[in-house]
Amino acid sequence: MNKLSVMIITYNEEKHIDSCLESVSWADEIIVVDACSEDKTVEICKKHAAKIYINAWPGFSRQKSFALGKCSHSWVMNIDADERVRPELKAEIQGILQNPAFDGYKIARRSYFLGKWIKHCGWYPGYQVRLFKKEKTRLSDRRVHEGFIVQGTTSTLKNDLDHFSHPDIYTSIEKLNIYTTLEAFDRLDRKPVHVHDFMTHFISSFWNKFIAHKGFLDGVHGFLLSWISAFLKMVLYMKIWHFQQMSPKELQVYKEQIDS
Repeated sequence: MNKLSVMIITYNEEKHIDSCLESVSWADEIIVVDACSEDKTVEICKKHAAKIYINAWPGFSRQKSFALGKCSHSWVMNIDADERVRPELKAEIQGILQNPAFDGYKIARRSYFLGKWIKHCGWYPGYQVRLFKKEKTRLSDRRVHEGFIVQGTTSTLKNDLDHFSHPDIYTSIEKLNIYTTLEAFDRLDRKPVHVHDFMTHFISSFWNKFIAHKGFLDGVHGFLLSWISAFLKMVLYMKIWHFQQMSPKELQVYKEQIDS
């Protein structure tokens, strides 16, 4: 069977990392790249015999590229600290590694919002490339929503990852506020944003998640998620508009502050 490296990037993940590492304890190698955590993340990782590298935060894509470079084995799986490999997914991956038919595999995520698995709102299955052959794969060059690009054949696994990224409203808004800033920088070269875009994108986002993607079937959780997502879509376009009003010098200073 082909050996597997699991790679995880971390920063202050003491609440999540123990369960995450436990779910991948069967892997041949666990690579953790930590961005100078100030909590017990690294201490917990040491208990799981993970190979730990400390690397000051360079951004999502670069940090994952750094982690990928530390993986010893040809086959690599990437998971986040707030994700868990379900037992049935473990068995499926182990079966595939005996004789892989493709160069990469997409995996669905069961994402939880306020403790509830959200099956609609466009969240599930939300396939992402997470298992791949190292020499066939690279990272997309984006500040946020980065992904693995496989230069070869891909397929989709039947089983899911668990994803616990939104335990409360505060965490959701805080995390999505950071993501909208990073995404705004990635979108600066697109067409100019106008004031009316703030509201039109708010309305279209809410409609898309709550109605088109049937978020109403997730009850109150679906309503709250759709509303927060729509609000932050409006915030995204506000940020793009604001950045587009800045002088090149002001924008460069702000970018350096955010990227650091």
